[in-house]
Amino acid sequence: MKIENSVAIITGGASGLGKATVEKFAGMGAKVAIFDMNEEAGSALARQLGENAAFFKVNVADEASVQAAVAQTVERFGALHICINYAGIGNAFKTVGKNGPFPLAEFNKVIQVNLVGTFNVLRLAAEQMVKNQPVDGERGVIINTASVAAYEGQMGQAAYSASKGGIVAMTLPIARDLASYNIRVNTIAPGLIHTPLFNGSPQNVVDALAAQVLNPQRLGQPAEIAHLATCIVENAYINGETIRIDGGIRMQAK
Repeated sequence: MKIENSVAIITGGASGLGKATVEKFAGMGAKVAIFDMNEEAGSALARQLGENAAFFKVNVADEASVQAAVAQTVERFGALHICINYAGIGNAFKTVGKNGPFPLAEFNKVIQVNLVGTFNVLRLAAEQMVKNQPVDGERGVIINTASVAAYEGQMGQAAYSASKGGIVAMTLPIARDLASYNIRVNTIAPGLIHTPLFNGSPQNVVDALAAQVLNPQRLGQPAEIAHLATCIVENAYINGETIRIDGGIRMQAK
């Protein structure tokens, strides 16, 4: 699918991987709807990019919130062709720790945002995509974001790993569900990416993490994730796949 003149929803689009992808797609001529909870950052990014970008304050785990934002996106830009889901959260609790068992509310919160939220957005986006007339045999492309934690979750990552593992597991079934509509579904599984979360970390901590990467021995950049997203959208033969982008890292227990 061509990115130029397409309409894309990007969740978590106000910062990190989402922001890098918003900027990449807008620079390639797409119309971009930024879905995020951070109204200040999202609105500022939309203003910076001009008339082909719009911000919507969206809670991805809330059905009504997503329904309204998808409808407003289509009303503003006329269609919907691409959906990229980056919105997510994490926490760290051992299954049983010094303060007791993993708080169930904290486990549920991560599952609701990361797994249920991803599915909530993609299903409502797909509903709009099926209305498109096929162009070069395609009506839409959906990209979800997992993590290497789906495969090598560390201590304390039970909820995060479960949520990301669920995204990996549902990739192929959803691709099969939507195949008859000419909609492709893929997942990106990033490793250690230098997002704003690392900005306050001491350099020795960043260096220690980078040393775990096989090659190149550094943290990944959000722009590299954005570049992979463009490759997935543009290559019509990538479907039902989860692609690791991690420099060859295999996470250790802690």
